[in-house]
Amino acid sequence: MARQAPPEPEADRRRDPDRTRADILDVATEEFATHGYSGARVDEIAARTRTTKRMIYYYFGGKEQLYLAVLERAYAEIRAAERTVDVEHLDPVSAIRRIAEVTFDHHEAHPAFIQLVSAENAQQGRHMTRVARLVDLNSSAVAVLTGVLDRGRREGRFRTDVDALDVHMMISAFCFFRVANRHTFGAIFGRDLLDPATRAHYRTMVADMVAGYLGRS
Repeated sequence: MARQAPPEPEADRRRDPDRTRADILDVATEEFATHGYSGARVDEIAARTRTTKRMIYYYFGGKEQLYLAVLERAYAEIRAAERTVDVEHLDPVSAIRRIAEVTFDHHEAHPAFIQLVSAENAQQGRHMTRVARLVDLNSSAVAVLTGVLDRGRREGRFRTDVDALDVHMMISAFCFFRVANRHTFGAIFGRDLLDPATRAHYRTMVADMVAGYLGRS
């Protein structure tokens, strides 16, 4: 068995706090996603980041605070991805399709996010309420959708009885299900939802679904 590298001296780690925090959050995200809050071990996170439990507590205060930081960063990343869509320079239909595609891409590329959300739902979301910034982060996503929907209605391209939060749910539901239910869906129906051969089909499908729902009947 290969010998584990010794921890870096705490003084060296403190000299680059941003890198240290990022390294800890990277490993903690995987640990919490794989084992959930109760099953995750700070000792394991410390070992894999070549640091110490003391150093983790120095930066985050404790296991729960570390978990909350992981949740906050996970949601901040998807909200940041959504903000890359230049909706103001796209027509409403193209904008809504692009938002759906970005969500699709992010969910597929970040399975740990799906696992974290699933684990938190299994605990009735009891930690989510402890992260006040999540309200602002997720409100921004709804605000972007609201702006696109308002433009679409003014231009007569979208139905008038739509709710931005419902559209957000619709997009998230499809993208989340595709990753979260990959194994059970495959066991039942014999289809791998993450098969690269069908990726373009499903990516177009979610955009078509949302655009079709919003279109005037």
